[in-house]
Amino acid sequence: MKADDVAPDVPPASLNPKKDPDEWVTKDESMTGPQRSYLQTLCREAGEELNESWTKAEASKKIDELQQKTGRGKTSTGNS
Repeated sequence: MKADDVAPDVPPASLNPKKDPDEWVTKDESMTGPQRSYLQTLCREAGEELNESWTKAEASKKIDELQQKTGRGKTSTGNS
């Protein structure tokens, strides 16, 4: 679905709502390939070990944690 296909009265946040990983239906499944790949990069940069047994939810939380630690994946919104 392209942005042009969305009715103008649909708020953007409703198109991709942020949901707590602990509430995901698939939270206990193994992490996905893209999660594993990104975590390998983040763990290497943060000097941490990748745990191959992380679930999807655990991997998502770890990605958020390591993005904070490494400064990756975050954009600046400050007015400097």
